[in-house]
Amino acid sequence: MTVKEGKLFTAEESRAVLREVFNQSDSPLEFLSLAELELKGARSTSLCHPREETLVFNLKGPVTVQVGGQAFDMEHYDVLYIPKGAEYIVQEKEGGEALVYLYRALADNVHPARLMRWKEVSADPARIRVLNRKKVFLMFDVGEEADKFMAGYTFYEDHARAWPPHNHTDQEECYSFIEGSGAMQVYEDDEHLTFIKATKIGTHITIPLMNYHPVFSHEEPLCFIWCIAGERYWVGDKNKDFMKGKGERITT
Repeated sequence: MTVKEGKLFTAEESRAVLREVFNQSDSPLEFLSLAELELKGARSTSLCHPREETLVFNLKGPVTVQVGGQAFDMEHYDVLYIPKGAEYIVQEKEGGEALVYLYRALADNVHPARLMRWKEVSADPARIRVLNRKKVFLMFDVGEEADKFMAGYTFYEDHARAWPPHNHTDQEECYSFIEGSGAMQVYEDDEHLTFIKATKIGTHITIPLMNYHPVFSHEEPLCFIWCIAGERYWVGDKNKDFMKGKGERITT
């Protein structure tokens, strides 16, 4: 038997760091949770969520995600759906740094894994919604099988805002800011309006049911991920007044 040499490791030198950003205990949301996974030329441990389906958003560096016997190569902005109860491993591919967001939602059913490629979605007019100084890309739409998830990217030009403000009776959300900076409001009504200042890269904001949630860009463009857990529709596809910018408030 060959005797192997021991090695010294410290947490500060870890090449794979998984951080729970929020879950149902502190969000306060009913279905949705979020974790960030950073990799530096490394791979994650085997991950599994017995009660939750998962959406993987790749934000930095190419990665390979192994789900069961399948391997999915993910480029920048690609999105991967992982079914409830499936084991998966995330591997950084080129010896550099990678960052993925892992959104999870409580689910009852098992659906097939599905990779959505940014290059294909961003070139498909059926997946793009054009608003005033904004574009929405439907990365994971109603045509993809899932229990509760819908998700995508919204890109703002500078000095733009969401209009009209809207809220949902049957969808909770998270907005994750990944480019630029701006601000956001989350409020039940005008009397209880709160103001969340200085959204920047790495800011995540949870939106419980019935909260209005407009976003504002300032001197530079911004982009955020919107991830829905609940009924599966996008507000502008359900209410055409939102697309036209009509009305003072919209509830779906």
